[in-house]
Amino acid sequence: MRQLSAPLASPATTRLLSRWLLLGEWRAHPVRALVAILAIAIGVSLGFAIHLINAAAFNEFSTAVKSLSGQADVQVAGREALFDESIYPWLAQRDGVAVASPVLDLHAAVADGAGKDGGPLHILALDVFRAGFISPDLIGASAEGQPFDTLADDAIFLSPAALRWLAVAQGDTIALQSGTGQVPLRVAGSLQRARAGQRIAVMDIGAAQWRFNKLGKLSRIDLKLRQGVNRDAFQSDLARALEAQYPGRFQVGQPNDENQNSRNNNLSRAYRVNLTVLALVALFTGAFLVFSTQALSVIRRRGQFALLRVLGMERGQLLRQVLLEGASLGVVGAALGIAGGYAMAAVALRFFGGDLGAGYFAGVQPQVQFTPVAAFVYFALGLGVALLGCAAPALEAARAAPAIALKSGSEEVVTTRLAKTWPALACLLLAGALTFLPPVFELPLFGYLSIALLLIGAIALMPQLAAVVFRFLQRAWLRTDTSSHAPVRSLTLSRLANASGQAGIALGGVLSSFSLMVAMAIMVSSFRVSVDDWLLQILPADVYTRTAASGGTAGLNPREQAAISALPGVARVDFQRLRSLSLASDRPNVMLLARPVNLADPGKSMVLVGDTLPVPAGSLPVWLSEAAADLYNHKPGDSIKLPLAGGLHRFFIAGIWRDYARSSGAIQMPLDDYRALTGDLDVSDAALWLAKDATGDALQQRLKALPFGASLEVSNPSAIRALSLQIFDRSFAVTYLLEAIAIVIGLFGVAATFSAQTLARAREFGMLRHVGVTRGQILAILALEGGALTALGIATGFVLGLLISFVLVFIVNPQSFHWTMQLHLPWPLIATVAAALLTAAALTALIAGRQALSAGPIRAVREDW
Repeated sequence: MRQLSAPLASPATTRLLSRWLLLGEWRAHPVRALVAILAIAIGVSLGFAIHLINAAAFNEFSTAVKSLSGQADVQVAGREALFDESIYPWLAQRDGVAVASPVLDLHAAVADGAGKDGGPLHILALDVFRAGFISPDLIGASAEGQPFDTLADDAIFLSPAALRWLAVAQGDTIALQSGTGQVPLRVAGSLQRARAGQRIAVMDIGAAQWRFNKLGKLSRIDLKLRQGVNRDAFQSDLARALEAQYPGRFQVGQPNDENQNSRNNNLSRAYRVNLTVLALVALFTGAFLVFSTQALSVIRRRGQFALLRVLGMERGQLLRQVLLEGASLGVVGAALGIAGGYAMAAVALRFFGGDLGAGYFAGVQPQVQFTPVAAFVYFALGLGVALLGCAAPALEAARAAPAIALKSGSEEVVTTRLAKTWPALACLLLAGALTFLPPVFELPLFGYLSIALLLIGAIALMPQLAAVVFRFLQRAWLRTDTSSHAPVRSLTLSRLANASGQAGIALGGVLSSFSLMVAMAIMVSSFRVSVDDWLLQILPADVYTRTAASGGTAGLNPREQAAISALPGVARVDFQRLRSLSLASDRPNVMLLARPVNLADPGKSMVLVGDTLPVPAGSLPVWLSEAAADLYNHKPGDSIKLPLAGGLHRFFIAGIWRDYARSSGAIQMPLDDYRALTGDLDVSDAALWLAKDATGDALQQRLKALPFGASLEVSNPSAIRALSLQIFDRSFAVTYLLEAIAIVIGLFGVAATFSAQTLARAREFGMLRHVGVTRGQILAILALEGGALTALGIATGFVLGLLISFVLVFIVNPQSFHWTMQLHLPWPLIATVAAALLTAAALTALIAGRQALSAGPIRAVREDW
């Protein structure tokens, strides 16, 4: 034995043997290796591509925001969208201030829908003499011979992206909306230094205040400090002085500081993280495919490994060999995934932009940037997943006793050792415990971990479950009179009952793919149905109208409101005013909705979550959306201070309501209270109820016939609902794509697993042929086995998918987006995928069985001794 083992001690011989074993396995079963590589490559590429797209879009968005601040050292902004300009002289004359540049930031609706997507135009109104010291890139380039266009009251300068968007050129006229009227403005030039894709416009601040009825109003003031002034100290002193003199009215910060970065990041972080996790679902499926590939390979080559051990190969060498085979799958798959992810990101950004359908990064044109650190992380993920998948088979191969492994028929011992009950139960119990933990950094990290543990625990339990189910079915079958006359079914149940370990490996492929598909389908369907039901509840009126294209400069004044209320056929009108408020400097603004509220029964005016509280005497009530309550840690019965009309006002939180339209939070208050506090009598939109015998079409025609009717956008509830669901589907288009990819990978995984198991049983089939079982009967056995295993996998996968969907719907979604939803099961989709899995498993077993039977019975058992 010492002489036999000597050649294996040579490093060169060991490397040669390792290479032979690796390449020989790949040559013998290329399809199985290719499927595992492909699953890892797809998982890595999807995750890496989404990371690159999100990073590019977010960085470009942040850079674009920063570019609007120029070289300002400190910025003073109001907690309301606009504040009185009387604060400007006080700031401009403050010690340490070199230049104070006032800014009016508007989003003006484009009349006649000139913008391709119907959105508003972002306008920055500046004092050109002061902006030149702080934001020179935002000063428009006037036409030759027109140097004073930057001060003209009819001139506007557009960025190149805005020029393309509006399809205009220098010298053309565009009409923007102010109230229900139009403001014609001449395109006096362009903003050549605006960033690619940045749709902005610049005009004189005095002209903008006059034209858009914002006299005396500003959005922010940019400060350039004198040489040697410490910015941080100045900012702190200024914030204290403003809070003392104007409590609750202003926020002081620096361009692109931590608060602004956090505000930009919080706007889309939950969406980006959830999308990345969904992309990595394919990678998890790849991990199981590597496990099944290596486990079946170890079972098939059990005798070969035992012979190598007899010839002198050490346990450690064999362990490293099996790990090397798994790692090679991971290295190739991860490398292909990194290359494919970069290509996918480049194509997606080139043709679709960085928005991914959710609307967070519209209007930017990011360029993909290869990030070595992210590439290394995703490469390591792919390699790590492959190593984890082959760890258990590698340990089993190294631990096997050569004398036992050389005997035929010991294959089931491998799967018995791989299938331990206590680790599976521990994973399931820990998964349940993790669902009770709070989010980390406002992300449901424990929810994601719970889902992973549920999958691992359920897959690990499959051999035991298969043994229990099929042994029960076998005993029940043998008690029937038919069993003695149906050998095919008897052999099938006998095989499944006594080889449950190998059946468990096959079941794991069905379980992982089907359960994840079911969970994602239930989550998306639940969200969509909840949004649909919510729309039905919040759209009780017969007709809705608002100033076309919306935007911050549109609205209806009291005279126009009276004209709408006086129309024939109108039984009732509810007007609504929308205002943007800042409650925290590091979070996006919340939306204030001032509208009529039935104080006796608020549930008739909004979709309440829980009960509403009685309002104490002398208190003003508000109702917070689920997102606002969660983000700002409020509950019914608390008080909240809101910045309105230049001051802080205390309100009583009477309840929580459901709002799927604004993930950053919204607050409702009675319209009469809002008007009494602010004196603002304008409204943003109106809901109209029809009088008896009136029709919606006739009322819409009357609205359009009003003197200001051309500026109105009129819709009925069904049209609004259809448009909202269309936007929902567009936002979830990437999710649908990822779900489809997971299904396809699952189908390939099931096919590869059944094919490998069938081909590995060639000797078993040869023995059956020797004892008289016909070729057709063996194929029938394989088809029944495939169908039975897949049916059990589908049933278990549905239960597991339902449990995962509970985590997604009731844990991950509320912790990510801060709203709740109702559970809904998409039965047609689930049934369709289940049928596809059943068909794929049965067909694969038949095709692989034909190949396994092609060698003939004598050749099939030649190694059996």
